[in-house]
Amino acid sequence: MRKILFFGLIILMSYNLPVEAQTAPQKKGILLITFGTSYPEAQKAFDHVDTLVKRQWPGTDVFWAYTSRFIRNKLRNRGIEIDSPAGALAKMCELGYTHVAVQSLHIIPGAEFHDVLQTVDAFTQIPKGVPEIKVGGPLLCSHRDMEQMAQIICNTFKTGNKEAVLLMGHGTHHGSNVYYPAFQYYLNKYSDHHFIGTVEGFPLLEDVMNELRKRNYRKVKLVPFMSVAGDHAQNDMAGQEPQSWKSQLEAAGYEVSVEMKGLAEMDEVVNIWLNHLNEVFDAL
Repeated sequence: MRKILFFGLIILMSYNLPVEAQTAPQKKGILLITFGTSYPEAQKAFDHVDTLVKRQWPGTDVFWAYTSRFIRNKLRNRGIEIDSPAGALAKMCELGYTHVAVQSLHIIPGAEFHDVLQTVDAFTQIPKGVPEIKVGGPLLCSHRDMEQMAQIICNTFKTGNKEAVLLMGHGTHHGSNVYYPAFQYYLNKYSDHHFIGTVEGFPLLEDVMNELRKRNYRKVKLVPFMSVAGDHAQNDMAGQEPQSWKSQLEAAGYEVSVEMKGLAEMDEVVNIWLNHLNEVFDAL
């Protein structure tokens, strides 16, 4: 009899719980985070990602955020509002999302990716924040990612006689810059003609040019190893200034061609990001 009365009391109490204490229905959303771009012609790469994500997760709301304050401000001056990661999560919190899958569209797990992790952690700790958020890794964060990307690059960007393909990565002073020379190892498994250099890390252009000279290449095809063909691709890689990679290579006697295509424009590359997103979305 005492047990019956006890369980009866528990049931009655449950009916009197405040609305906030009762189990709320799940509301899942997706947040895509990238450095960003202010180049209208480069925006097509992100539009491509947006289309593929919405195709794979129909009925799930997709939000975007740029980590670069400089680019957000530049776009704001044009009347285009793009949220920061914190701003986007605050908006999703206000709209009642309980489960959010965040996907980084960065190339390597560098400083910006770790900033995203800290922002996400903060939003799971604050009162009435988003209860559960999971973050998908950037493009290159595992042996499998490296293998797949090396094969994609070597199969997509073919070379002719005495021609090399030179990828331009951003590079960073963060310890994660080691992913770039590591990726060269994977490229070497499939090709002797594909190289990677960086604008702000290692290897630099001069390091790659030393290799080109040793192997007597005559032609070089430049390809951005970035999500979009934005400022670095347009200016640092293919610009007319003397310090651009194209100008320096031509001054050294190479015949140079340019492939102005961001990685996010390529279905096979985007699928690597989507595989990471799928893992965290299913884990929510």
